[in-house]
Amino acid sequence: MAYFNGPIQVLIEQLSQLPGIGAKSAQRLAFYIIAQPEEKATRLAESILSARQNVRYCTECCTLTDGDMCPVCADQKRDHGTIMVVETPRDLAAYEKTGKYKGVYHVLHGAISPMLGVGPNDIRLKELMKRLASEEIREVIVATNSSLEGETTAMYISKLIKPSGIRTTRIASGVPVGGDLENIDEVTLLRALDGRTVL
Repeated sequence: MAYFNGPIQVLIEQLSQLPGIGAKSAQRLAFYIIAQPEEKATRLAESILSARQNVRYCTECCTLTDGDMCPVCADQKRDHGTIMVVETPRDLAAYEKTGKYKGVYHVLHGAISPMLGVGPNDIRLKELMKRLASEEIREVIVATNSSLEGETTAMYISKLIKPSGIRTTRIASGVPVGGDLENIDEVTLLRALDGRTVL
């Protein structure tokens, strides 16, 4: 039963559709937004609209950016001969926080999951293979999550790349099984990167 009506209820319902936000959190957020000065609420609404209208996929790595290329791909000081394949832009951000990885990335925007109906054509594998064919790549580091879907995706990528002769490695198991990269501390991520193995 809805305790509120009109705009308050609509706001609560919209917020509760966000990932990780339940009914109580949505209610708390709605009341917080309503209690803010109008200009703060307007800035929030405008920033959501601006992000939705201006953010797109990087033409190289498929991460989210507001230009044609993301800052990592546009940086000529990065090692463009090493590509780390990650599932989401959040995973890319997790590795960037370590400050140690100097290569570039490729964001799949998901992982292969037959149970959820996600196949190889539903993630950005075609774009990865196109990059590998057109650029001088020495190594592909597969840094998908240590979940069943992440492992399935890693093995699939390995089989796709093997005929090309490009060195393909997998991050080490410093990342716990079932863990998401975005929630793991920098030390564990560095150990996983340093201990990667050939697939």
